[in-house]
Amino acid sequence: MKLRFLGKNSNIGDCPTLYATDRDTHLVQGWKIYANDLLMQLDIPEGDTAVEVPTELFEHLTKDGLPAGEIRRLEDPIMILTPGGTFIVQGREVTDTEALSQMEIPDYETVVEVPKAAITALLEEPRGADLQRRAQPAL
Repeated sequence: MKLRFLGKNSNIGDCPTLYATDRDTHLVQGWKIYANDLLMQLDIPEGDTAVEVPTELFEHLTKDGLPAGEIRRLEDPIMILTPGGTFIVQGREVTDTEALSQMEIPDYETVVEVPKAAITALLEEPRGADLQRRAQPAL
């Protein structure tokens, strides 16, 4: 898998990072989730995992040709908003050694792969249930 760096939230040390791939997906490197109350809300299938990232990370989507980086819809199970103003992003856990060798991943972070189409759908205007989810963040 070939990666193209889109951006991260700081220039200091390791932090959540966003990549585009040659497989029409995005890789989201973020913090591992240890909060049991949050994990209990998620239904994570075998081979998937979830990471927590700042909402601003998705501003870098414009570097991948998308018109905006503001997430306007929240769609289970891909993304939920926490009370702390961060996103929980669920996707396939990245195990590709070539891809992982191109990143610096500290012990407290991991990487998920999300289809580009799924991320693009989150940039659309919210509808019905999305508005209700946005008004009631995860615990």
